[in-house]
Amino acid sequence: MNLKANLAAAIVLATLPAAKVAASPNILLVIADDMGLDASPCHAVGDNKVTMPNLVSLCEQGMVFDNAYSAPVCSPTRASILTGKHGFRTGVGAAIPRSGGNGLSSNEVSIFDRLKETSYSSAVIGKWHVAGSDDDLDHPMTLGVEEFYGFFKGGTPDYFKWRRVHNGKTAIVNRYTTTALTDRAVEWVSEQRSPWFLWLAYNAPHTPFHLPPENLHTNDSLSGEDSDIRSNPRPYYFAALEALDTEMGRLLDSLDAATRRNTVVMFMGDNGTPGRVASNIFRQRGAKGSIFNGGSNVPLVVQGPGVMAGRSEALINTTDLHATIAAIAGITSNAPDAFDFSPTFQGAETSRKHAYVEHFSDKPVRGRSPLGWSIRDDQYKLVAIDNAELMLFDLAKDPFEKVDLLEEDPTDATKAKVTELSLAYEKLKQ
Repeated sequence: MNLKANLAAAIVLATLPAAKVAASPNILLVIADDMGLDASPCHAVGDNKVTMPNLVSLCEQGMVFDNAYSAPVCSPTRASILTGKHGFRTGVGAAIPRSGGNGLSSNEVSIFDRLKETSYSSAVIGKWHVAGSDDDLDHPMTLGVEEFYGFFKGGTPDYFKWRRVHNGKTAIVNRYTTTALTDRAVEWVSEQRSPWFLWLAYNAPHTPFHLPPENLHTNDSLSGEDSDIRSNPRPYYFAALEALDTEMGRLLDSLDAATRRNTVVMFMGDNGTPGRVASNIFRQRGAKGSIFNGGSNVPLVVQGPGVMAGRSEALINTTDLHATIAAIAGITSNAPDAFDFSPTFQGAETSRKHAYVEHFSDKPVRGRSPLGWSIRDDQYKLVAIDNAELMLFDLAKDPFEKVDLLEEDPTDATKAKVTELSLAYEKLKQ
């Protein structure tokens, strides 16, 4: 589908009503790799927004969450969705390096294990990156995934030639990754005869910022030369996001009207935008890899039956996707860190009072990626970087965390807030 047709499909999507929740709606989770709030056209954060008509249509017709929090890097975010547990419980606290590391244990109970209690079929298409070893090709299946089609590593060195793993067997694919993953998603969905859950984890817009095929984006001034990508990567990052949006639109357009009306679509970024292509507003505290908002406050939108249009200030952790997907499928999650946020789809509140972020590793991490943790309530955020003084921010007045309230003489109120958030952290860790 070209961009003109893609925009037309987006307009059609915008006309679909928010139907009542069906007994067993399909569930599509789309994950963009390394897409922070500053890259999202649905959030007033940063400037020079990318053109993503299908995402904009989802945001216009669905619920946009302004306070959704992930881990600062991909592996712990994905592990948290799978298990409904924070990294300190699973041992996955940082991006798993190419040499291997602490992967997600196959003994964990995943959302795919839980869905086997229902009539749902399931698949993961795209990036995995929670296995401790690239040789453990059956890792998705040991965590309950019925079909896996994609790649294991944090990224692929070449968007046009990459090593595919399909249910434990490998092959080389000579097709743009975003397109190839969508091809398989369209095919898999068409094969289903029961309610389904599809975890579609695109590699885009993760590095390398290779130029997508010209029919997938609108920037015709890019050469695609390595030197140009190195010197000016941001438009290539945007082109990859446009290509993702175009192909997501193709997948949505492949659904017949009844299926589309009965499908809950969740779109999210797995962590903040990489520093070299991030908006300047995150320069002070860092973007991807940072426990500050630039690294962990991510786009999240949900659209589909039973979801009204609007915006929500509810605090969401990516662990909560585990419980919410389970609830949509008709089962109850018992994961310790997962709150079902489906009540917000109709404007109600959730029971979550704090959002928590952590980044830890027993190995050195790359770049400006301070290790530590943070916890916030509806206004204040406490940041604890390893081997550094505590910091406190008033996010209502200072959303980009420029002013540390503890650098000056703290008031009794700020001291009390530090104590309150510290106690919330201690309770969380129990």
